[in-house]
Amino acid sequence: MAKKVAGQLKLQVPAGKANPSPPVGPALGQRGINIMEFCKAFNARTQELEVGQPTPVIITYYTDKSFTMEVKTPPASYLLKQAAGVKSASKTPGKATAGTVTLAQVRQIAEAKMKDLNANDVDAAMQIIAGSARSMGIEVKG
Repeated sequence: MAKKVAGQLKLQVPAGKANPSPPVGPALGQRGINIMEFCKAFNARTQELEVGQPTPVIITYYTDKSFTMEVKTPPASYLLKQAAGVKSASKTPGKATAGTVTLAQVRQIAEAKMKDLNANDVDAAMQIIAGSARSMGIEVKG
């Protein structure tokens, strides 16, 4: 018999750094999810990623207090800022540029995020990533 789903929870946790302190602990605790079990499982699943990289995770929790989690790829904005070598996006996108990325870097980011994007091929994924870059004030050179 299938388990009865109690709900879903979306969090963004630094890779390899899940711990019971806020915001992770209270978000999980009030839903009856075992906090330490989540932290150990999340840190084990993200150990191959760069430590501290923001990692979205979707937690589906069940009425019997068990849970499953789906770890996503880091946000495109984080990857673009990292590729451009900037700390933050432009305050006035369209007028001032915060940095530049090459088409090769856009392709690399698109390939990494392909499973999380709503695109049929890499070229469509590259357009999505390039659009995100423009909205952040990061110029795509190519």
